[in-house]
Amino acid sequence: MFNFVCKTLLLHYGRRCTITCSSHNKGFALPIFFKCLSTATSNQHSFTVSYLINSCGFSQKTALSASKYLYFESPEKPDSVIALLKSHGLSETQISKAIRGRPQVLGASHERTLLPKFEFFYSKGLSSPELAKILSVCPNLLLRSLENHIIPTFNYLSDLFKSSETAIAAVECNPFILIHDVEILSPSINVLRDIGVPDQNIILFLRMWCRPSKASLSTLKNTVEVVKEMGFNPLSSQFILAVIIKVYGRNNWESKVEIYRRWGWSEEEFLAAFRTNPLCMTASKDKIMVVMDFLVNKMDVKPSAIAKRSDVIRMSMARRFIPRGAVFHFLLSKGLIRREKINLFTLFRCNEKDFLQKFVNSYDEAPEILKLYQEKLSLSKMT
Repeated sequence: MFNFVCKTLLLHYGRRCTITCSSHNKGFALPIFFKCLSTATSNQHSFTVSYLINSCGFSQKTALSASKYLYFESPEKPDSVIALLKSHGLSETQISKAIRGRPQVLGASHERTLLPKFEFFYSKGLSSPELAKILSVCPNLLLRSLENHIIPTFNYLSDLFKSSETAIAAVECNPFILIHDVEILSPSINVLRDIGVPDQNIILFLRMWCRPSKASLSTLKNTVEVVKEMGFNPLSSQFILAVIIKVYGRNNWESKVEIYRRWGWSEEEFLAAFRTNPLCMTASKDKIMVVMDFLVNKMDVKPSAIAKRSDVIRMSMARRFIPRGAVFHFLLSKGLIRREKINLFTLFRCNEKDFLQKFVNSYDEAPEILKLYQEKLSLSKMT
């Protein structure tokens, strides 16, 4: 048995190291063998790291991390995989992204693992550029079992949506759907169907639901009940959006709610703001603080008014609030407008064309106002 192990491991690592493994010198053979094995492994590891740096554009740190999952004895195998990906439309950037996400792709078999995936997706109507984008985002699809996972899940989605085209559209928006088993997806879908969520909103859910798992099912159930209690209608798309935001933002949920409270929002105002625009809870805590401070302290907007127009929370400080706020204060200082006659939410929410027409070009001072506005905008491009 010892002879067999020595021979097998040495052949595997491609090393020509002579060891006599008879029963009378096993004690001498073991140290030599493991020293030889260590050298082989070290050389192989060094080659893998160099390959990832030189051929895939990895940094040394990323290459060292990825090399834990790869064993190259020569460049032929990874070169052939990269050539295959290129032949199917993946750019160098997309290939590098895919390999960073799943280094094991470089060791995958062409005939058994990679080609069948391309053929399957092409047969469903995906073009080469579309598939390249999907695989660069979710390279796990290249290694996931076609027969046991991808095909059954795709068929489930096609039956669910009553259309292969709709299933493909969902996969394009969220390729991660296909790496999960039907046994994982189906219970989550049933949670929504049981409360009357329409199919078009279930499609929206699947497009955003990146990490379905057995563990997340209980979280989903609890969140659905909480969102219903908050006053969302399960028939509306806002319901699904609120569920997703509540699930993925649960770690920072209370701290963000507390920030809004500190700025004067009551519980009722917060719920009304979230029901009107759930995306107000996707802004970072720092962003919420900066926007609220600007609107309340610089623009003299009441917090309760912001709660009714909570979509402004996600607007850009540099490209929207600061340049337009500067124009507003200029007009105010020159007596060209009266504060009580201007709806500040209109000022910030209107499109560029309407803003320029109403707050810049309508005045004799338009050249001066435009210069100020453009100066503020240029600063945003420098940050």
